[in-house]
Amino acid sequence: MASLLASRLSRRVGRAVPIHSTIQTTADTTQLQDSAHETEPFLPELDVKVTKNELLEMYRQMQTMRRMEMAADALYKAKMIRGFCHLAIGQEAVSVGLEHGITKNDKVITSYRCHPLAVLRGGTIKGVIGELLGRQAGMSRGKGGSMHIFTPSFFGGNGIVGAQVPLGAGIAFAQKYNEEDTCTFAMYGRRSSNTQYFTRGDKIPGLQVNGMDIIAVKQGVEYARKWTVDDKKGPLLLEFVTYRYGGHSMSDPGTTYRTREEVQRMRSTQDPIRGLQRYIEEWGLASEQELKQIDKDAKSTVDEAVEEAKASPIPDIKDLWTDIYFAGTEPPFMRGREKEEVHYY
Repeated sequence: MASLLASRLSRRVGRAVPIHSTIQTTADTTQLQDSAHETEPFLPELDVKVTKNELLEMYRQMQTMRRMEMAADALYKAKMIRGFCHLAIGQEAVSVGLEHGITKNDKVITSYRCHPLAVLRGGTIKGVIGELLGRQAGMSRGKGGSMHIFTPSFFGGNGIVGAQVPLGAGIAFAQKYNEEDTCTFAMYGRRSSNTQYFTRGDKIPGLQVNGMDIIAVKQGVEYARKWTVDDKKGPLLLEFVTYRYGGHSMSDPGTTYRTREEVQRMRSTQDPIRGLQRYIEEWGLASEQELKQIDKDAKSTVDEAVEEAKASPIPDIKDLWTDIYFAGTEPPFMRGREKEEVHYY
């Protein structure tokens, strides 16, 4: 039986905030200005119980997800990946922590920075890398790239900034309509929330979570799920205060709007993997050598998946016309790029 561990989160890890607030965030602190709305405090329980096996699995998954994103980085620089490629190196606590706070029947939808979530929600590393390489082994058979990766409980991978949020609301409405005891997490970032439409949700309660601490993320997600599914209190906004090490995409070095010193400071003081490693070592759950073996295994897993994806063939030209419509709902014909290019079903 796995041993049960208890930990108390810092009060800075999670706090209830009215969303109509001015939030000032630095690397170390978050301060809220005067708010336009009064809210009652509803902080989640700060005493957290986790098992040794769960913490070690979190560590393994975070290391594996980072290795996968690093592999994608290398493949892009080698010109084997073309087009768009958005990585989430530094944000592993959000994806892995989310997965450990929800159930397999819950749904997740996000934008194009989606590779770890796609794997954690039932996909494979080979499938993600194969999709980025444009190979038949890809999760969308090499025809979609990052913006078109799906599983039965993961709805993308969406190419339009913020467009996944109303889609997520639709998925959640279907869950409510069908009286399912499940919920949907619609993930989006800062650039999705800087339009006037976003202010229509000002009175939705929110919770701010340290997105660089995986235990805090897990606890915040579990609280949000209980709020929505068990207590039936409606939607809840979660803000994960996290930090991406790379630029917006592979074509953006990320050095024009922040300094290299800032990135290095975050890597050395706030890294989510290193933070979990400290928990594990301080609590005597694994030795340094055991953690190094997990790191080695993660690298081997990713390396093997990359080689298998690279060995997969590119899609056949006939596959251009497949997977567009659900089987049996195809139109009589489909036009291609040119006027004379027509495919009849």
